[in-house]
Amino acid sequence: MKTLQTIFFVSLLFISRLLSAQGFLKTDGPQIVNEKGEKIIFRGMGLGGWMLQEGYMLRVQGIGQQQNVIRAKIEDLIGKEKTEEFYNTWLANHTRKIDIDSMKAWGFNSVRLPMHYNLFTLPVEEEPLVGLNAWNPKGFALTDSLLVHCQQDLSHSGFTCYAWWAGQRSKYF
Repeated sequence: MKTLQTIFFVSLLFISRLLSAQGFLKTDGPQIVNEKGEKIIFRGMGLGGWMLQEGYMLRVQGIGQQQNVIRAKIEDLIGKEKTEEFYNTWLANHTRKIDIDSMKAWGFNSVRLPMHYNLFTLPVEEEPLVGLNAWNPKGFALTDSLLVHCQQDLSHSGFTCYAWWAGQRSKYF
């Protein structure tokens, strides 16, 4: 229960930071409007593949679609150390300020970020003490960096926790 409360609290912090930076959006009939009642039309894209790799987006065939399967295949090919180097380079360079600047120049005003729990916390089976929240600062640093870029260039950002802690692993419920 404490873990779920912590996750809720962290999610609330993300949302409050997002809302305080951009103002509140709400619906007015079938339309989304800002705090001034002005109609908002989202023009943007998702950053799928960056913090959550999915086989269908990467168009990998025959090795599995889940991120952990893709990573295992890469590790089989180039070894654990080179795989870690690859993923650190991937995360550092997949989406940068220049990309967000380009989105703004192309007329986008929003970005959506799918996230994988392993960039924010250890898997349950790797926690040093059962029930202890073992936070991974990497995901928070990447998200903070993206938020800074978006606050400068885009009006709206959204977060999607697709592969979040135990969300797709029913054995933990």
